Amino acid sequence: MNDQLKFITYCGLYCGLCSARARIPQQAQALRESMDREGYPYWGRTIPGFEPFWQFLEDLSDIDKACPGCRQDGGDPGCEIRVCTRERQVDICAFCNDFPCEKIREFAKTYPTLITDGERMKTIGIDAWIAEQEKRAAAGFVYTDIRIGR
Repeated sequence: MNDQLKFITYCGLYCGLCSARARIPQQAQALRESMDREGYPYWGRTIPGFEPFWQFLEDLSDIDKACPGCRQDGGDPGCEIRVCTRERQVDICAFCNDFPCEKIREFAKTYPTLITDGERMKTIGIDAWIAEQEKRAAAGFVYTDIRIGR
């Protein structure tokens, strides 16, 4: 797989803007550190369910365990968009001749920047587009800030 595509979903979202990779791990780590300072690793063991919770919090703090990205078999394995791009042998929906198709239009109802971002990617190229997404991430933007529904 092309390394530059590793964290771009088949539909055209950028994994670095997903809260599971950008925001939640930092929050989970902050909670874990706070609880550690309060002595939970010692006395928390007396709380029913603490050990699995503590492990869950540790895993949530690890970006790669939280979600490896859909190209590394994270996300929904039955995702219709993933299946479609593989069948059509395109790396990203934006580069399909039928973009934006009905599947993408429907998905874009939840992610309102999806189609615009796909058009932008085609216009400026993947490397420049990734650089723009990294700037968004550095500014603290994540998709859940604008996601509709779900």
